[in-house]
Amino acid sequence: MAQDPPLPQPAPADLLHTKLMPPRLRAERVARTGLLDRLDGGLAYKLTLVSAPAGYGKTTLMSEWLAYRGEQEKLPAVAWLSLDQGDNDPARFWRYLTTACQRLDDSVGNTALNLLHTARRPAFEPVITALINDLARLSCQSVLILDDYHVIDAPQIDETVAFLLEHLPVPLHLLILSRTEPALPLARLR
Repeated sequence: MAQDPPLPQPAPADLLHTKLMPPRLRAERVARTGLLDRLDGGLAYKLTLVSAPAGYGKTTLMSEWLAYRGEQEKLPAVAWLSLDQGDNDPARFWRYLTTACQRLDDSVGNTALNLLHTARRPAFEPVITALINDLARLSCQSVLILDDYHVIDAPQIDETVAFLLEHLPVPLHLLILSRTEPALPLARLR
């Protein structure tokens, strides 16, 4: 039986905590073991993109995958971020993403968050570099899930996520759920 993970530190009061939590697994669902196996296989790469129209069950699939991996006692550390239209502000996006990553390890992201809080208009490369350096020290395989990435239409966010992907440390896997193909260097990653 898998042991419960330690409770993560709470999100700052001005961030919505529920955006950082995976949704509950619905009781009524179709078993999709083939897709679950493909998600497992994707962990060998930097990025897994799950792209499908609205209502196709992307988020439900992720909830099922997390439950399935938990039952198999193969659950990596997971950080979850549900995106919405307000996350097109780059500072807000990176505050949420960094706070989500703190669920992987409490020591992750403190420097990045300080840089985001102290600068009126932060330069994002130092913020992301600090975050990447912290993530590189993770001791176990970890997954960062960005749900509803299709709401992101700010080119600066796509550019900074591409920077993160380009320098993604080995212990971390990025999993993006989207209704459309994001403006990221997917051809190079394929």
